[in-house]
Amino acid sequence: MIDYIKGEIAELTPASVVVECNSIGYFAHISLNTYSALNGQGTAKIFIYESIREDAHVLFGFADRHERDVFLLLISVSGIGPGTARVILSSLNSKELEAVIASGNVSALQSVKGIGAKTAQRIIVDLKDKIKLTGVDGETKITSASTLSSSGKEAVSALVMLGFPQTNSQKIVEKIVRENPSATVEVVIKEALKRL
Repeated sequence: MIDYIKGEIAELTPASVVVECNSIGYFAHISLNTYSALNGQGTAKIFIYESIREDAHVLFGFADRHERDVFLLLISVSGIGPGTARVILSSLNSKELEAVIASGNVSALQSVKGIGAKTAQRIIVDLKDKIKLTGVDGETKITSASTLSSSGKEAVSALVMLGFPQTNSQKIVEKIVRENPSATVEVVIKEALKRL
C-alpha cells in the first residue's frame, strides 16, 4: 500500500497530478481542492488512495490526510465509487462536506453534479454518526479517527488489508476496544476475526 508520495510536481491539471519521486512519475487523480492547494508549488507530499480493480490500478491523490479520510468515508457508502467521491470533494472541500453531512443538509449535497436525492440521503444516513459537529465555530471531526486508540486503528488497518470492509471492521473493533480497553492489537484482531 502507498501511503503518500513526496517529490517534484512534474505536471498539474485541475483533475490530475504527476509527482516525480526517484525518477518515477506517479499519476494521481485529484479533486479541485487539492489542485488549488498544489497550484504554484514545485514540490508536494500527496496522500494516496489506491483503487485496484481487475482492469486498472488507479491512484487518487490528496493534499492532506483529512481530505483522504473524508474520501474513504464517502467510498464506504453503497453506490459511491472513487470517481463520484472525487466529484463531491471537488464541489465541497472536506470541512464543508463534513458540516453538510453533520447538519443533514440534503439540498447542499444534491447541488453536486450527479448526486440525486436518494444518494444524498444515503450519504447522510451512512456517515452522520461518523462525523460530528464540535465546538461553537462549527468545526467538525471524524469520530472514527478519534474514538479509537492507536492499537484500535492498527487493528482496523490490518482487517482491511485482510479483505474485510472498512465500516464493519471499524464497528467491531470499536466494540471490542470498549469491552477491553487494554487489549493489544493482536488480541483485538483475533477477537474481530471471530466476530466478522
